[in-house]
Amino acid sequence: MNDIAPVPTGSKSAPVLSSKVYDTLKWIALIFLPAFGAFYFALAAIWGLPYAEQVLGTSAALDTLLGALLSLSTRQYNKSDARFDGQLVIEPNNSGPDKYSLELDAGLDDLAVTKKEIVFKVNSPLDPTS
Repeated sequence: MNDIAPVPTGSKSAPVLSSKVYDTLKWIALIFLPAFGAFYFALAAIWGLPYAEQVLGTSAALDTLLGALLSLSTRQYNKSDARFDGQLVIEPNNSGPDKYSLELDAGLDDLAVTKKEIVFKVNSPLDPTS
């Protein structure tokens, strides 16, 4: 399975990183690299291991780079329609109640299996951003 999703030509662009790759990189950046750097630095002081400052500095630099890349990925995802599972369409009716409809991007069975929560974009003529 390819972990890098292509960006489709339609209006709903896919994130560059799959959810699994993003979560793995986030764990590396938040947990593994800081813990590894601190662990090696402490052991180097206790056991006289070589290059303690270099290993810690490299770990910190790599962690900073991963954090920046993940931040850019998050910003791209939040600006795209890929985060939505469908839309709530509001059609005003001057002579009665407004009409509301849900449009799903996937079938209900797919959502039930793959999602714990769903997010809808609100599409309303009153909202200038829709």
